[in-house]
Amino acid sequence: MSKYDVVVVGKGNAALCAAVSAREQGARVAVLEAAPEAEAGGNSRFSHGMLRFVYDSVEDLRKLVEISDAEAASTDWDSNSRDQYFDDMYRVTSYRTDPELCETLITNSHPTMVWLRGKGVRFVPAYGGTSAVVNGRRKFFGHMAIEVSGGGEGLVQFLDAAARKTGVEIFYETRAVSLIYDGERVLGVKAKQRGKPVEFRAAAVVLACGGFEANPEWRTRYLGPGWELAKVRGTRFNMGEGLKMALDIGACPYGNWSGRHATPWERNAPEFGDYNLHDDFYRHSYPLSIMVNAQGKRFVDEGADFFNFTYAQYGEATLHQPGQFAWQVVDAKVRKLLRVEYDAKHVTKVSADTLEALAAKLEGVDPEGFLNTVREFNAAVRTDIPLIHGVKDGRCTVGIDPPKTNWANPLDTPPYEAFNTTCGITFTFGGLRINPQTAQVIDVNLSPIAGLYTAGEMVGGLFYFNYPSCAGLVSGAVFGKIAGAAAGKSAVAGGPT
Repeated sequence: MSKYDVVVVGKGNAALCAAVSAREQGARVAVLEAAPEAEAGGNSRFSHGMLRFVYDSVEDLRKLVEISDAEAASTDWDSNSRDQYFDDMYRVTSYRTDPELCETLITNSHPTMVWLRGKGVRFVPAYGGTSAVVNGRRKFFGHMAIEVSGGGEGLVQFLDAAARKTGVEIFYETRAVSLIYDGERVLGVKAKQRGKPVEFRAAAVVLACGGFEANPEWRTRYLGPGWELAKVRGTRFNMGEGLKMALDIGACPYGNWSGRHATPWERNAPEFGDYNLHDDFYRHSYPLSIMVNAQGKRFVDEGADFFNFTYAQYGEATLHQPGQFAWQVVDAKVRKLLRVEYDAKHVTKVSADTLEALAAKLEGVDPEGFLNTVREFNAAVRTDIPLIHGVKDGRCTVGIDPPKTNWANPLDTPPYEAFNTTCGITFTFGGLRINPQTAQVIDVNLSPIAGLYTAGEMVGGLFYFNYPSCAGLVSGAVFGKIAGAAAGKSAVAGGPT
């Protein structure tokens, strides 16, 4: 048995923020990570590292990253004001996001970014992810202009260094299995360390070990039939055990338990995320394509919005197609505008100089159905409106269902290419009810559970149905920092409250 002030379960972004924040309160902190060191970092390690936080101008960005006067003047940096962030959160969640949680996230987003910078996290402009050159001038879109240097893996490395520097102790291959609970307060964690039972006693515990996205049985139970067939974009270690531990002692479930974050993903990607190849598998340039299913039919409005606001829905839409796949089809006019991962080594694609020849190569697709779809789509495009890929250009279709609202491009210029996709699940939306100011877990009687806090994917009530991209990474940092500070303060003051 080991004794600490605070035990943090997990070792991704949220967990490491909690650990560092608890150390700031003077607490002795242990981090329990189920994965071996080579696979540690949770889903954070698989992210692009882009971040959605409040900023009103380039001057707010300069608090985080060096931007020269020339860069500042030659680029449209977009913005993400408090009002814009609230609008996006409410719109994409169909107005179901918990108002207090949402306000805590948004209000603390920029200060938390500044805190991360102070802990050694390095940021850079997201030139490759959410910007485009429009009429000779670089323009950001989607209200995100900054990412972590080195992506999600870089974020984990920076936070790992910060945690070690402050004296946080990290235990690998140590999977938490249950909470030590006396009926009134949490007193620590029981775990399996390399197969042997161990106990970590503590005055406070922070659960930050992810959702149940890697557990096919839970996915089928909560998300519905077919979800056991989805690819897992991230870590294989997020099996929902943290949620079970909390629910077993009476924690209140909260949020969209049948909801999840998903995305169009390489059809032949491995079952779980690959640390060396995960950037290769994104298929986020679908707004420039038409997506067709096994019947050769379109099934979504590919141009409804920037991919940042639709990909969590369209991953699910792809999963629900016959055979759980789709093809993204483009012609030569837009091929050069696709994201870099479309040129990566691990891409399932076909190409041809005629649509008829392409139709014959689309494995699993009815050729005649595809050709009919293309003929109808091409005839419906408003070609009098120019195609401008870095803004919502209004280049739409008329008279077909589903419509295409922006970036409609008739397929008429060879060579034609098609990319085979499926659904990749990232994380689940169902979680625990917490106090938004302290991240303390609430029980089924809506009373706080003494000594128990949570952060990251395990926080329920923020996201419903859909997801504004990269809000999750910032949520993990915001609530991780809050949970660590509250847990650390309580523990150092003499025990859980």
